Amino acid sequence: DFIVEIDKLKRAYRRSRVVSDPERRENDAEHAWHLTAMALVLHRYAEGNPDLLRTLKMLIIHDLVEIDAGDTFAYDAAAHSDKLEREERAAKRLFGLLPEAQADEMYRLWLEFEKRETPEAKFAAALDRLQPILTNYFTEGATWREHGVTSGQVFERNRVVGESSPA
Repeated sequence: DFIVEIDKLKRAYRRSRVVSDPERRENDAEHAWHLTAMALVLHRYAEGNPDLLRTLKMLIIHDLVEIDAGDTFAYDAAAHSDKLEREERAAKRLFGLLPEAQADEMYRLWLEFEKRETPEAKFAAALDRLQPILTNYFTEGATWREHGVTSGQVFERNRVVGESSPA
């Protein structure tokens, strides 16, 4: 049931544009794939020598909650007001489709990513912030321009990239 349910991630769309097709928005499944590939390439630059497998697990599951909660645009302050509650409910429902031990592991990994306290979570969060910067850079700021996002907002939101991976 869980495996079939998470296929729905392919129809959860983000605001970010696809570099090779700037008219198209990426879906969360594409985003997760891109992040895991980035982790494989950029792992050597991560601060604190994070465990790569644990980081990959976080990157694969961190947006599954958006199947139910929807994608919350990073620069939409109003949408962030209940984001954690929506995602918490989604995490419990989705991971609850798994046997208890697996459900518990996935929930803990999701929560670890959200808290950004471990080297793995910090690295995963840095990649999650870096990827939209790259897509915006190579689409001439398409998403940012469309939504009136300022450079100040971008710098403020993405400080964690440098904090978790100075190199």
